[in-house]
Amino acid sequence: MRILITGSQGFIGQNLFVRLSELSDIEVLHLTRNDPLDLLDELVAKSDAIVHLAGENRPKDIADFSVVNADLTKSICNIIRKLKRNIPLILASSTQASMDNPYGKSKRSAERAVEQLAEETGNTVNIYRLPGVFGKWCRPNYNSVVATFCHNIANDLPIKVNDASLPIKLVYIDDVITDFINTLQATEHKVVNWRKISPEYSITLGDLSKQIEAFKECRTNLVSERVGLGLTRALYSTYISYLPPVKFMYDLPQHGDERGIFVEMLKTADSGQFSFFTAHPGVTRGGHYHHSKSEKFLVIKGSAQFRFRHVVKNEVYEVFTSGEKSQVVESIPGWVHDITNIGEEEMVVMLWANEIFDKKQPDTYASKI
Repeated sequence: MRILITGSQGFIGQNLFVRLSELSDIEVLHLTRNDPLDLLDELVAKSDAIVHLAGENRPKDIADFSVVNADLTKSICNIIRKLKRNIPLILASSTQASMDNPYGKSKRSAERAVEQLAEETGNTVNIYRLPGVFGKWCRPNYNSVVATFCHNIANDLPIKVNDASLPIKLVYIDDVITDFINTLQATEHKVVNWRKISPEYSITLGDLSKQIEAFKECRTNLVSERVGLGLTRALYSTYISYLPPVKFMYDLPQHGDERGIFVEMLKTADSGQFSFFTAHPGVTRGGHYHHSKSEKFLVIKGSAQFRFRHVVKNEVYEVFTSGEKSQVVESIPGWVHDITNIGEEEMVVMLWANEIFDKKQPDTYASKI
C-alpha cells in the first residue's frame, strides 16, 4: 500500500512517517514544502491513500493561508477526479475551521473541497478537526504552547503566561497517529467521515506551566510526578523530548561511610521511594525496626544474610540470598532486621520503601537482633 503524506517534514508528518515505516506492507511517498507542485500529479497517481497534512499556520503574507490550506487541497481533489478511482483521503483540519479568521476560513475552504469531492465522485474522505496537537518534534515558539513551554523549561529559558486561567484543549501526537493508521487500514467507510481524536484533554495555561515546571524539579527533589497515565504521561514524554543531549544524564546525591554508600534514586508522592546501597565484606547494615513502614530488598550483587527478631516475642529468623538468584526480602513491621555481607566482594542491594523518608517522623527505631 502506497501512502502519500503531504507536509511530511512537519511535526505530524514526521511522526506519521516513522510509524508507517514500522509497517512492512506500507510504502510512504512524500510531498514537502520544497517540492515542485508539478510533482503532485505523479505522486497522487501512485498513491493508494493520501494523508494531507500540509498547511500554513503563520505565513508572512496572509494570502498564503488560501494558497496552501485551500488551493493545494483543491488541487489534490482535482487530480483524484481526473484519475477516476477511489483514493481514500485524510484531511488534517483544525478546530479553528469554525472561527471567523483567515486561518479558520482557509481550513473550512479545504474541508468544503474534500466534501465536494466525496459528493461528486464517491471518493472516501476523512476530516479531522484537530485541537492543539502536542508531542515530540513539535516546533517551539511557533503554534504550540506545549512545545514552547517544554522547550523553554527544559533549556532553562523563561516562559510567559498571560492568562493562567485560560483553558486549552489538546490531543497527543501518538493518539493522533494511531487514529490515522486505524483509518487508513479500515476496510469499510462512509463517503464522508468526520473523525475526532480520543482522548481529548483540557487544562489551563497555569496548570500546564506548573506541571512542566514540576517535571524539571523532579531531578532535584527526586519526587516523580504521576507519569504513567493520561495527560501527565503524554506531557512528560513531550517534556523530556526537548532536553538537549547534555541533559540526558544527571547526578544523584551519594552518601557514604566506612560501610559503603547509599543513594536515593526516585521518590513518589504516595507509592514510596527507590534507592540502593552497598556494603563491604563483613559489614552489617540496618539493626532497627518500624511500626508501619515496610521495605523490599533485592540483592543485585554479592551474598547476604538477613536476620529478623520479633520486638515482643523475641522470635528470631534468618534468610540467605545472593545476586545469583532474584529474590525479594521484605522487612515486616514489628520485626528488627539487619543485613550482612557474608561474601568476599562488595554487596549491592536495591531497596524500595513504601513511603518517603521523613526526618521528623522516621518510624525507624534502633535495636539489636
